[in-house]
Amino acid sequence: MSKEEAREEVNEEIKIKGNSVSPAVIKRLPRYFRYLRELIRSGKMRISSGELSELMHVTASQIRQDLNCFGGFGQQGYGYNVNYLYTRICEILGVGEGFSAIVIGAGNLGRALVRNPMFEKRGVDIVGMFDVSPDVIGITVAGNTVRNMEELEAFCGEHQVDIAVLTLPKDHALSVAERLIALGIKGIWNFTGKELDHLHPDTVVENVHIGDSLMTLCYELRTRDERKEEEK
Repeated sequence: MSKEEAREEVNEEIKIKGNSVSPAVIKRLPRYFRYLRELIRSGKMRISSGELSELMHVTASQIRQDLNCFGGFGQQGYGYNVNYLYTRICEILGVGEGFSAIVIGAGNLGRALVRNPMFEKRGVDIVGMFDVSPDVIGITVAGNTVRNMEELEAFCGEHQVDIAVLTLPKDHALSVAERLIALGIKGIWNFTGKELDHLHPDTVVENVHIGDSLMTLCYELRTRDERKEEEK
């Protein structure tokens, strides 16, 4: 089956279900991806929703509901074929679609992201890095030479770019995002700390706030200590 045929099949399954997949379900799909990948590495061939529930700490009912949004993939009395389910989750998430990305901002965070193998593992190819600082322009990070931002338009005219990863100062986030949209880039992964929503109907933005995750952890630590005090 070609990529185009697989994509159409996945899209058709979603349409059959009413195209009402909630954001919460979508956000859980990468967890399925990670756990299924580990099961494949361990040689596990099939798994029940109950077994997957124990691994992921999500109820078996929730797992079945999530996967039913996309057609189910399981068999009564058999469970799930791990390789097949992993393949279908990859198709739904767009892993292997051949997306290419550029990173805007070659500071510590930008360089760390480019060196991280997550892009390759998820089928996203980093094809360029850009910055305005003479201190980093020209250096090579994981095989990518940092280019001057003045080259952005020419580069995007010569290369396919699907995703832009923003790791630049937040004060410049909006102007750079608008510049990227004008170049036809459809996906923005935004680490700047500035909310970039409703920029363009054809542009998908994922705002990442690392500080929010840290504060969530701090909250859990604080409330855990409070619960322990109450139990005394």
